[in-house]
Amino acid sequence: MAKIPKTPEEIFPEITADFQKIFGEDLVSIILYGSGAGGDYVPGKSDLNFLITLTDRGIEGLDRALETVGRWRKRSVAIPLFMTRAYLTGSLDAYPVEFLNMKRHYKVVSGEDVLAGLAFDPCHIRLQLERELRGKLLHLRSGYLATGGSPRKIRELIRVSLTAFVSLFSALLYLKSVEIPNGKRDVITAAGAAFGFDTAVFLKCEEIRSKTDRFSSAEVQAIFRDYMKKVGRLCGMIDKMEV
Repeated sequence: MAKIPKTPEEIFPEITADFQKIFGEDLVSIILYGSGAGGDYVPGKSDLNFLITLTDRGIEGLDRALETVGRWRKRSVAIPLFMTRAYLTGSLDAYPVEFLNMKRHYKVVSGEDVLAGLAFDPCHIRLQLERELRGKLLHLRSGYLATGGSPRKIRELIRVSLTAFVSLFSALLYLKSVEIPNGKRDVITAAGAAFGFDTAVFLKCEEIRSKTDRFSSAEVQAIFRDYMKKVGRLCGMIDKMEV
């Protein structure tokens, strides 16, 4: 059985050696990001997320990493994001929220710190926030209908959707130049305070996500209806926002 790392750091030398062997001088950097870099890694439950930056020549030989990536997946390492430096910098206008959240918690495992100098245009962030919120609202509506009203399935829909909203709230705080807290509940609360929206339903959804709630089936259904309503209001708020 593949050994699950107790800490992210214990696999740094091995994973670095593996990808250096494959790509050699075409390996620009390996960066750990997300919960593993932010102190929230839970062995056996959390995946470890890596950004691997390659040269143009290296990215053309991505097939050489197939076996290695498959082997590391058995040890709770998610499929890494492979990109070139040009792809990274060229994506900041299209996907600023993803890179903003990546930059919040990361550790350089090997090579250059390709995230250090990234800057984000508030207009690009606002535009992506609106696009993401509107898309997620449609997903919540269709997902709700797909549950058939089953409280168990509604709980699961809340669980898989809320983390994405927390990432969007972090981006909202960035637009207000507010320091972004670490915990999900703290991010939700801070975003509500900064933008003046009611966070009660999002905090209830966080209880459901973390399995710390005692809501009845009827309450879960009511919470989800309010969840959709509040996301709809957020869409309108972001649409009118000036940055």
